[in-house]
Formats: sequence, C-alpha cells, structure tokens
Amino acid sequence: MVNKNFFLISIILFAIFSRFIPHPPNFTPITAIALLSSKGFTNRWIILLIPMISLFISDLFLGLHDSIPFVYGAFILITLLGISAKKIEISTVLMSSTIFFLVSNFGVWFYNYPITLDGLISCYALAIPFFLNTILGDLFYSVIMIYPYYALKKNNLIST
Repeated sequence: MVNKNFFLISIILFAIFSRFIPHPPNFTPITAIALLSSKGFTNRWIILLIPMISLFISDLFLGLHDSIPFVYGAFILITLLGISAKKIEISTVLMSSTIFFLVSNFGVWFYNYPITLDGLISCYALAIPFFLNTILGDLFYSVIMIYPYYALKKNNLIST
C-alpha cells in the first residue's frame, strides 16, 4: 500500500527537478503536475498552489521573465480544467497544451511584438515549433505521472 500524499509529493518533486535537466524548450512537467494535483488532492487551494509553487521554485533558478503572469495564468486555467474533468485523458492533456500555447504566447506577443494583428500572427506562427514540444512534453509527463496514479488508485494500492 502506497500513501497517496507521499506518492503525489514524490512525483511532483521529481517533475520539478526534471526542469533542471537539459531538455527541449517547453518540454516540461508542469502541465502534468497541474493535472495530477487536480485529481490527487482535495483541498482546492493546495491544488492551485502546487503548480504555481513548482513553477516559482524552478523559475527562481532558471530565470524570471516578463510574461510570467501569462504563463502562470495558463497553468491556473489548466488546473481548473483538470478539476472540471471527470478523468484526465489524452484530450484533457491536448486541451491543456493548447491553453498554454494560446495564453503564454499572447503574453509573448504583448511584451515582445508590435501590438498589431501582424505582430500577433507572427508571434503565434513562430511559436508553432514550441507548441509541438509542449504537446510532446505534456503527453510524456502525463503518462509517467498520471497513469501510475490512476493504476495504483484503480487497484486500491493507494491509501489516504
């Protein structure tokens, strides 16, 4: 029998540390952390704080940037999506990737491009390669973090 809180905190810490390992841009575990916390914990404040704290801790070491409000906002929306979903499925992960792409790149456009329709289109067009990395990273980390949680839960191997 595995303690649920120990299991969740362990894989969240693993995911935070994985941000420090060399990886392609946007290939990160934060979406999986947000989705997993939405299903693994019951306290709504804890659920919302876990992805924010995960981001903040790693951002302190990796560097802060001007579009942080948009990035953090995207993960709040992703966490709320996870809360509203009955179960985290591939479609939930892909919707999360899309939310991150749209919201975070809106911030990139706002701070780094001309505030014109051409600037917006250019920003999103140039971000498409990063979107592929986001999707792949979100799917990868969701599989290695969320699937084990559901498998343990299904087999009654997680205790509260």
